[in-house]
Formats: sequence, structure tokens, C-alpha cells
Amino acid sequence: MPAPGPTGGGLPTWWRSSLRVRVITSTMALGIVLVLLLFNLLFAQIAQGLVGQAVDTASRDAAQRVRQAQEQFDAIDRRDNSSLNNTAFDVVGAVAPADQQTRAVLARSIGNDREAIISTNTSSDIGLGDVPMQLREALEAEEGTQQLMVTEVELGEGQPMPSVLIGSRVDIPRAGAYDLYLVYPMAREQETLDLVRRWFVVGGLGFLVLVGGVAWLASQMVTAPVGRAARVSQELATGRLDERLPVTGSEDELDRLALSFNTMADSLQNQIRQLETLSQLQQRFVSDVSHELRTPLTTIRMAGEVLHASRDEFSGPVARSAELLYGELGRFEELLTELLEISRYDSGAADLEMDRVDMVGVVNSAVAGVATLARHSGSTMTVHSSRPSLPVDMDQRRISRILRNLLGNAIEHGEGRPIEVAVGRDDLAVSVSVRDHGIGLDAEQLSHVFERFWRADSARTRTTGGTGLGLAISMEDAKLHGGWLQVTSRPGEGALFRLTLPQAAGSVVPEPPPPVLPPAPRPATEAPEPDRTPVRQVTTPSRTEESR
Repeated sequence: MPAPGPTGGGLPTWWRSSLRVRVITSTMALGIVLVLLLFNLLFAQIAQGLVGQAVDTASRDAAQRVRQAQEQFDAIDRRDNSSLNNTAFDVVGAVAPADQQTRAVLARSIGNDREAIISTNTSSDIGLGDVPMQLREALEAEEGTQQLMVTEVELGEGQPMPSVLIGSRVDIPRAGAYDLYLVYPMAREQETLDLVRRWFVVGGLGFLVLVGGVAWLASQMVTAPVGRAARVSQELATGRLDERLPVTGSEDELDRLALSFNTMADSLQNQIRQLETLSQLQQRFVSDVSHELRTPLTTIRMAGEVLHASRDEFSGPVARSAELLYGELGRFEELLTELLEISRYDSGAADLEMDRVDMVGVVNSAVAGVATLARHSGSTMTVHSSRPSLPVDMDQRRISRILRNLLGNAIEHGEGRPIEVAVGRDDLAVSVSVRDHGIGLDAEQLSHVFERFWRADSARTRTTGGTGLGLAISMEDAKLHGGWLQVTSRPGEGALFRLTLPQAAGSVVPEPPPPVLPPAPRPATEAPEPDRTPVRQVTTPSRTEESR
């Protein structure tokens, strides 16, 4: 049966089926991680350097502008509220001219409780609300020290701009302590960072393309020879034993791999050819010996029949010898017949003589043929059929042989217990099951049950003879019909063999039928029932017919 496809919960097929994809994808993933780490590290260092430089420049410039503002306030002659407000307005305009990016805010300090009040003066696109309260409180706490903060400030209607805010304390005559805040937008620094970011993105993409190309080239150098090895291996598996890997002569690891692979392929080819030669010789030997023994066996058989017919005229020991000779000649003839049949299968010369035959009748004939043997062993046989008649296209001789082998095997190993034979069908196939309740087989024995010349217990006393080829020939006969022969068993619970055949000639049963049910438990009683009938037939409707 074909292997099941990948399930939805597993890895994608493209990942599991391609070494090259895994190499390139893994390398690209590591490259992306490396690029991101380098980008973050370098960008942080550049940004820190730009911000530090902007802060230093702003601190020096703010100190100078605050000194100028304080000098202007100290030089005031008129100190009324109107004059103070005009002076404050002029100071703000002087420290933050309109033609420069610097902004200024002059506001009453938090702790100032003087009566003279100067209104808050600011540049055109900024207000006191843009100054963080944290900065105002820090300036109040340490009024003699310049306070600094880097934050985003919304200038006018534009986007928030990273800026350096510096707050300083100025003393206005009569008005008291006022805070002067200078805002230095870092527009140029932001443009520099944007430019660096763009170049980093371009460089990162270029680096990833380079890494991907290198990974593809490296994977190509490795996966191409591996792919060739895989293709050559598949060709060898299909029987093309002359396929080999090319050897470049570079003497690298892949070249040594190719040399080792070719050496292994040569060795396998030689061994397979030797095995084929031995197999052909073996088949030829078996066929020739079987045919050559036919003529002398026929002569011996005729002489043995004459002796057997005249055994009453001999003394006791001689008469018994004649009977033994006659019986062993029959077994020898059976062995030759089976060897010839095996040789036909090995040479591909086996064919079918198909006829439309009633399977139930064939089963009943096979059961009747072994009824005497079943009576001697103490077993009763019951035939269950879903219908009185089941016509099937078959080679009756071969199917009868299969049934005789299965029934003989059940009688031999059934230990005198009942044997059930079931005949059933569905829309496409017909099946015959033979169940015994004897010694059964373990898992190890089940794996060898259809092998040639194999017996479950070679030391066991046999009552039906047998060559060890019966089940092997039965398996070949079932396959020749396009069917299946299956078995299941448990030690001490008997065995169940099931033959499945297509109903129509030329068709096959493509998939093995569902697993055979385990044998039924051994009957509670070991002793045979008195006066029981050796063969009994029961017709029961199949499950399909019952559902109808």
C-alpha cells in the first residue's frame, strides 16, 4: 500500500523534501538575525553620538544665550509692569530669532510669589504646555543648575520632532525668578539618522542577497552530487545495475563518496548477478531433475502397483513392504508434481485455465475429499455459505489445490477439534476462510508460514505427509488469480486462513482485504462428541444481505 501523505500538523512538504531549501532558508534566517543585530547596534551608537553632540552644542549655546538674557534684564531702567513685559518680549525674540530653529519660552517659576507679573512669552509655534512638567520641577529643585531633557516636541502643526530642552533660571528686577526654556530641534540629526536607516536597509538587503547567493552556491556544490547519488540509487533499485556516479578526479570528500558508491554498486551488481546465476541454476536443476525422474518414477509406480495388487500372495513382511512402497511412491510423485509446479512459477510459465465455476461446489468437493482424513483425526468440518451458489471465474484445478492444502493443514494441526469453513462475497470479490482450533502459530512462525519447505514443527509426527511446499504453491496460485491469501493465529487458539479472489476474470483485488479476525477461542470441551457427522453444511445470509 502507498505510504500515507504528510499530515496537516507536520512540517511543510517543501521544507522536509529539499536539503537545498533547508540550507538556504536557514542561512537566510541567520543572515537576517545578524543584519538586525548589527543594524540595531550601529544605529544605536550613531544615534547616541548624534544626540550627545547635539546636547553638548545646545548646552554651550544655551548658557551663552541665558547670560545675554540676564544682562538685558539687569539693564532695565524702567521697572513698571508694561516695561518689564516689553523687555521680556524683546529678550525672547533676541535669544530665539525667527530666522533660527531655536525656540524659547519665558515663564514664571513655580515658586515665584512676587506681585509684579510678566506674562508668559514664547516663540510663535511653541507654548508653555510643550515644556514637560518634570523639567520645570527639576529646575525648581535646583534653580542654580542648568536642567536638560531630550524629548519630542510638537512644533506647529508638524510631526513631533526630537529636541533638546534646556531650562535655566533668570532673575528679573521686581518680578523675581523666571524660567527660560530653550528648545533646540534636532532636525539635522533626524535627517542624518533617516539617511543612515535607508542605507542600512539597502545594505542589509544587499547583504541578504549576497548571503542567499553564497548559500545557494554552497548548497549546489553539496546537494547536486547528493541528488545525483539519489537518482543513481533509484536507478539501481529499479534494476539498472550499470548506473554509476561520475568521478571528477578532484579527490575531495564528494569525489571519495562517488568512488565508494561506485565500488559498492559494483559489489552489489556482482553479488546480484551471482545470485541470479545460482537461482537460474537452481531452477534449472529442479526442473531438469523433476522431469528426468518422471520416466523412472512411472516405471517404478507401475511395478509398485503390480506388487501392491499381489500383496495377498506374499508373506506378511513382504506384503507390508509392498504397501509401504506403494504409499511412499504416491508421496514421491506428489513431491515431484509440486517441484514441477514451483519451477513453472519461477520460470513464469504458469498460466490459468479460467472457467465460470460455483465456489460453494468447489469448497464442498474439497471438504468431501478430506472427509475420511478428518474422520480419522476426530475433527468435524462445518461449511457456512452466504448463498447456495457463488459463481466465480477461476482455474478450478488450482483453487481446489489451495482448498485441499488449507483443509489438510487445518486437519493436521487441529488436534481433533472442529474446523469451520466460511464462504462469502461482496460486489467485487469472494472469500473462503478455513478456521481450526489447534496448536496455532506464534508471530515468528507466521512470518515463515508461506515459505518453501518450511514447517511449523519439523519434529512433529505428521499424519497427512506433506512436502512443505503446499502453502507456498497456494500463495502463488492466489496471486496468479489476482487475489490474496492471508493468515492469522495465536498459540493455543488455532489458525485462520482466508482466500480472497476477484469474481470476474481479468480483474484483481488491488488492496489487501481488512485484517483477518483472530481465531475464536478454543472450545471448552476437548473430547469429541459421540456420533457426530464429519461434514455439515449451513447456509447463512451474509452481513451485506442482512442489511438489505
